[in-house]
Amino acid sequence: MKVFRLAPLSALCIFLLFSCAKPKDFEYRDFRNVKVETIGFNQSTLSFDLIYYNPNGFGLDLRKVDSDVYVDSLFLGKFQLDTLMHINRMSEFSLPAKINLDMKNLLKNSAYLLLKREVTVQAKGTVKAGRGGIFKTVPFNYEGKHQLSLF
Repeated sequence: MKVFRLAPLSALCIFLLFSCAKPKDFEYRDFRNVKVETIGFNQSTLSFDLIYYNPNGFGLDLRKVDSDVYVDSLFLGKFQLDTLMHINRMSEFSLPAKINLDMKNLLKNSAYLLLKREVTVQAKGTVKAGRGGIFKTVPFNYEGKHQLSLF
């Protein structure tokens, strides 16, 4: 009789062990719809859509993103998103982004950036994501080479 009670419990433990696998990172695809929203001497605001792919076999909810953005190790600005959005499993999704640009630093280094054809973009921060109302804050560090085509 005790053997039959342990069988469902062990099956449940095995199921939970395999279903709690570490989720895969989102894959960056593209950015679109770049717009300058405000221009100022100290700070300007740039908005755009980041296109990502969710390679996981499950959907999840994204609640908050907070990161610092660097171009060739120069601080460009702060990127924040504070809205709840659902991300479907194994699909592309668009992440609306706004970045507050530090104009002093950008103008000081603009000649350097204009002469380069390829820049390294870094984003370091945290993302708050989860499923079923349970959210976890996870650090992330993105780094990628991007072509500049101003001319």
